[in-house]
Amino acid sequence: MNLIRNYRNWRAYRDTVTELDRLSNRQLHDLGILRDEIRTVARKAIA
Repeated sequence: MNLIRNYRNWRAYRDTVTELDRLSNRQLHDLGILRDEIRTVARKAIA
């Protein structure tokens, strides 16, 4: 079960990074996110 949960968390992280990375700098700014913060935001999304 731990393996499945880890895989799902990893997929959620990757999906979040991918979606945020597709946004323009302006769209990220509107959300209050800097491009350098995408991975940190994605990690917090699965916590």
